[in-house]
Amino acid sequence: MKKDLLSCQDLTRTDLENILELSAKLKAGRGKPNQPRPLEGKSVGTIFAKSSTRTRVSFEVGIYELGGHAVYMDQGKTQMGRGETIPDTAHVLERYLAGIVIRTFAQSDVEQLAANAKIPVINALTDDFHPCQVLTDVFTMLEYKGKTDGLRMAYLGDGSSNMANSLMLVSKLAGIDMTIAAPEEFRPRQDLLDLKFGPGSATWCSSVKDAMQDADFVYTDVWVSMGFEEESKRRMQILEPYRLDMNTLKMGKPDCKVLHCLPAHRGDEITDEVMDCPASIVFDQAENRLHVQKAIMSLLMG
Repeated sequence: MKKDLLSCQDLTRTDLENILELSAKLKAGRGKPNQPRPLEGKSVGTIFAKSSTRTRVSFEVGIYELGGHAVYMDQGKTQMGRGETIPDTAHVLERYLAGIVIRTFAQSDVEQLAANAKIPVINALTDDFHPCQVLTDVFTMLEYKGKTDGLRMAYLGDGSSNMANSLMLVSKLAGIDMTIAAPEEFRPRQDLLDLKFGPGSATWCSSVKDAMQDADFVYTDVWVSMGFEEESKRRMQILEPYRLDMNTLKMGKPDCKVLHCLPAHRGDEITDEVMDCPASIVFDQAENRLHVQKAIMSLLMG
């Protein structure tokens, strides 16, 4: 693997396979004696500028279980929040830490941090990409289907979001055929649709029915991501036809599974009935963040 994980474009197919294989081993071995502790004696910085539940807890628990120590930093309360440059921060932190996990707004900030730090930097979410989440999604699909190549996934809602961006990349890498159903106002990035990046594919349409045809998995996410709250009312109106309800779920294959990266806004992008139905695997998906991120940190920082 490269030094950093800033988006799934940093990965090769072999990298993906290594992450998935190690994730399975770490999940199966969790809680058993003599588990690997590649971060023994090491400290990992976790920088957060955005609210977090799953990301913060899964990374901190994962660092601990790998033998390391997590150093939490609220970005707004570090010197970066008072004007220290990102390169200066990077040069300081690389002398203390074995790696940095950062959840922030601008992708360029993460890229600048990685470019100036000798230690690995992991993107734990930006406005553009969320690689750790989508690697978890692929791992979860692999658990349920025993493969990734040839699977069909429908994504409903905001096709211009960081999740849609990231899922397009990882789907191509993993051999998944992804169809994004989104209105013209929130269509996906054309450069990512066009990108040649593995055996899978990513396409866009405005029809939920067309996207759901033969779908093995259906994925949705919040319609109003952090940083876009001022657009809430408009987004709700435009995206309402893309709500995932039971009628929509029935458009996929009979065994179609439901994915959501959480938090879910029940009644908006997904109904209670779908969230709580037997086809929903969203909490298995949430748990897998821990195992996949442990694998990523082991490979980058171990």
